[in-house]
Amino acid sequence: MKQILNSLLVLATTSLFSFAYAHTGSSTGWLHPLTGVDHLLAMIAVGAWSVQLGGRAVWIVPSAFVCFMLIGGIIGFEHFELPATEVGVSFSVVLLGLAIYKRKILPVAVAASATALFGIFHGYAHGYEMPVQENKWLYTLGFMAMTATLHLVGAFGAHFLLKAKSGDRILRALGGLSALCGVWLVSTVI
Repeated sequence: MKQILNSLLVLATTSLFSFAYAHTGSSTGWLHPLTGVDHLLAMIAVGAWSVQLGGRAVWIVPSAFVCFMLIGGIIGFEHFELPATEVGVSFSVVLLGLAIYKRKILPVAVAASATALFGIFHGYAHGYEMPVQENKWLYTLGFMAMTATLHLVGAFGAHFLLKAKSGDRILRALGGLSALCGVWLVSTVI
């Protein structure tokens, strides 16, 4: 468990040194979710929060995010306007972090609806910033697969943390830290 936590910490720390919105230039869709702390934190948080919610939420909440991210991606790569996309992406980091910090247990339908909305914003950002030369569908499959992987990282991390003696407090502290990062992200786009 300590190795998993250390790996997550290294991943989060190195992501902080990348520009939050420096998404262009990645030539494959799977890389895009890893190029900004906004996407990375939100996607890991979705998995962690789903474990906190428990039961069917463990698979329904992340699935809602990924499915609606596809819709957002299609809107994005067709270059339809979706106002305040970066604000929506940044607020998703704040709200997901707060949900984990507050241990906010919501009905599965409400949690899935919230993550679906977040997924649209994240998908739009991925699709809109897709390099012109890329195959749209392969690019989309790439960012969807990486998003699902990051959800699993968050879910497994939360699962193992919640089994540890002080794991709930650690998970909630990480949620609070993520929310603070989200506040910083919001301040950079408003």
